[in-house]
Amino acid sequence: MESNDLNLGGQLLNALLAGNRHKSSQIIGSLAGTGLSVEDIYEKYLKKSLYNIGELWESGKISVATEHLASAIVESILNEMYSGIISKTKNNKTVIVASVENEAHQIGIKMVADIFEMHGWNALFLGANVPTKDLVSFVDNIKPDYVALSMSLNIHLSTLESTIKYIMASNPSMKILVGGQGFRSGGKETLTKYPDVLYLEDLYNLDSFLNYE
Repeated sequence: MESNDLNLGGQLLNALLAGNRHKSSQIIGSLAGTGLSVEDIYEKYLKKSLYNIGELWESGKISVATEHLASAIVESILNEMYSGIISKTKNNKTVIVASVENEAHQIGIKMVADIFEMHGWNALFLGANVPTKDLVSFVDNIKPDYVALSMSLNIHLSTLESTIKYIMASNPSMKILVGGQGFRSGGKETLTKYPDVLYLEDLYNLDSFLNYE
């Protein structure tokens, strides 16, 4: 990032920590006005700010309430941006996007849904903590082209793997994309045993992947 980018990133972080929704929205609006890509706004500003806030919470420097407020503001900003980024041209492809069972975080997978929508996909966003049984049943009924799963905490790796197994048991050829902050602590090697499961590190990788789908 250049110095001005770093300054705006710091301003955004401070605004989120202060619970200032209006200021946070203004900063993101100004970035969008410069022509910055959605992927850059999501990765370099919103996700980075949330990762920093998560680290502050883990170190006991901020409360759960402050972390929840910042997350709620980011979600509201994503909702503000949505109508301006979705593609008017649809490709008749469907993806189900969800966080695995017991996973309380959903902002990352919401960003994933937005990137799919930008590429003309019908993204069915199920949000956080989707019970595995209900998710598998939904996949069975919809028969999407892809399922995208998020894991924000590494302790949910076994849940992710069992979810993959249950989905593939009734849909052997289903293609599954996985990602999330939880993989920063490892676990990618677990996925190599599943040929139809693909790990994508970030939204840039997802965007590149969808350019060829």
